[in-house]
Amino acid sequence: MENLVAYSLVAVYSAMGVYTIAFILFTLDLAKRSVSATDAATAAPAQAAPAATDAAVDVSVAASDRGYTTTIERAAPAGASARSADGPTGGTRFQKAAVALAAIGWVLHLAAVLTRGIAAERVPWANMFEFGLTATALGMGTFLGALLWKDVRYLGAYISGFTLLSLGIVTVNFYVDVVPTPPPLQSAWLVIHVLVASLATGFFAIGAGLSIMQLIRSRAAASKAEGLRFVHTLPGASALESLAYRVNVVGFVFWTFTLIAGAIWAERAWGRYWGWDTKEVWTFIIWTLFAGYIHARATRGWRGDRSAWLAIIGFSAVIFNYTVVNLFFKGLHSYSGL
Repeated sequence: MENLVAYSLVAVYSAMGVYTIAFILFTLDLAKRSVSATDAATAAPAQAAPAATDAAVDVSVAASDRGYTTTIERAAPAGASARSADGPTGGTRFQKAAVALAAIGWVLHLAAVLTRGIAAERVPWANMFEFGLTATALGMGTFLGALLWKDVRYLGAYISGFTLLSLGIVTVNFYVDVVPTPPPLQSAWLVIHVLVASLATGFFAIGAGLSIMQLIRSRAAASKAEGLRFVHTLPGASALESLAYRVNVVGFVFWTFTLIAGAIWAERAWGRYWGWDTKEVWTFIIWTLFAGYIHARATRGWRGDRSAWLAIIGFSAVIFNYTVVNLFFKGLHSYSGL
């Protein structure tokens, strides 16, 4: 068992090393986009501008304090459409290498999760370290899987950076040795409850990243200043908002199962479905935030910045629930292992 625990740690540190290189390459890709956007902007006045067939214009709705203002975003430079098409086609050499390294890092990351689980002879998410280890692996796996559906490689720096930072924090601050599972955790509902919570967290993280990109894209479209030139190579703000909404809806479905499975587990462990424990309350608060986000966008017309901020606040509540609630609030869910 001790050998497997050691192998798990080696795999974690190896994955962090590979993620670091992937993060650097994703960042260099963004810098390369900025240079390409500058060159395209410089060359544009010298080229003939035929009618509307040469450049697509994206119309997005930017929220303001007094309502909605229609904003016309400038067309993306040549070659940008390949980056925003379905599936990961094209891309710079930095981007291609970064995706490959992210996949290698994820394999090492997954190996760390599996060896930890085998060493513990149970699912590897019974404390904060193991949950952080597993949730980040599922988050990176969700990102890589999403690339088969949609080209979201522009989120690579955000996802790899977030994964690297999270792994560093849980490994340095939350690491605990393998210990026997407490009796309340010896339930099949633990597997379901924490697994779907981890999946939901991965989708919410991607949704928050898309919402951040949406805000940056919207600001760039509304501003006269050039700002971060790579932003103009991204999909339009309305496209980013629509994608974030779909991703968050999937996360919300998983979080709903988290709430249901947690209630069933609580009944088996403590004899009641709901007891207003701090962790239970925050799980419900998160569910309410995302339910409000979906309802407001679908029925109240909350689009643009307001929609993006609500999604970001929801993900911030997830992070608060994992960190502050676990560390500083006492209750029946105190299984941090610290």
